[in-house]
Amino acid sequence: MPLDLRAARARSRVRLTYLSRFGRFPDLAHPRLFTEWVQWRKLNDRSAHHPLLMDKIAAKARAEKTLGPEWIIPTLWSGRTLPSRPPVSTRAMLKARHGCNQNAVLDMPLAGQAWDRLRDTARQWCARPYGTVLDEWAYSPVPRGLLIEPFVSDTRELPIDYKIHVFGGMATHVQVHVNRGKNHRWMLHDRAFKPLKPTTDPMPAPRSLTAMLAAAEALASREDYLRVDFYEVRGQPLFGEYCLYPGSGLDRFALPGLDKEFGALWSHARQGRPMPAPGWRSAWSEVPA
Repeated sequence: MPLDLRAARARSRVRLTYLSRFGRFPDLAHPRLFTEWVQWRKLNDRSAHHPLLMDKIAAKARAEKTLGPEWIIPTLWSGRTLPSRPPVSTRAMLKARHGCNQNAVLDMPLAGQAWDRLRDTARQWCARPYGTVLDEWAYSPVPRGLLIEPFVSDTRELPIDYKIHVFGGMATHVQVHVNRGKNHRWMLHDRAFKPLKPTTDPMPAPRSLTAMLAAAEALASREDYLRVDFYEVRGQPLFGEYCLYPGSGLDRFALPGLDKEFGALWSHARQGRPMPAPGWRSAWSEVPA
């Protein structure tokens, strides 16, 4: 298929998908909302290093060079197909190297039909490239494969996930996800860990928040926008992954005006303008998106 025709079809898909989600077409010529900027990135940003950010193995190697080995969750096993028997003997996490939301907890011992079902699931993950349906380009060059990591939590529950939004090299917001296995909930905070929405059940800040913010800014220094995810175990921050397309730019913001506020921050970064001071809230923050 000619390149210009392929690009035209991708643009049409992105516009129609956005229309079906929000009831309007995105402004791709002059994005001003965060959700529009994500669509713009899908169609226009072909940075050569972006596939390395989406490759979970390459991403860890990149993060280790910047942060040091103590920040990195080790890889216990990697390959294209799970072997006939589990390659690990303790509780662990199985992940697709090339995709998102393709993971499973390995509760040992696993054998027989339970392991065979997991092998079938992993084969399905690797049977096709990730990201093509929603035109998330950076996933397509990543080698399809699997990796197994230690289960990083002091409890049986999945660890708390700290997702840090970085615009123009400044970490501005911390999105915290808890109880991801069940009763999943999340809350957005500013960089001082003040909840953007009042709550009677505030989440405590991680002990390593300051270190996480600095690490996120170091890892995202080349990007106008990047989300960098971390965990914390007994006060030690651990790198999780990078995200170029949060929610594929199709998630609605729960707080009025936040789509515009995030979009304004991305516009600042794209234009090379100085970023607002930490704690800044835009004039659009209370205007419905």
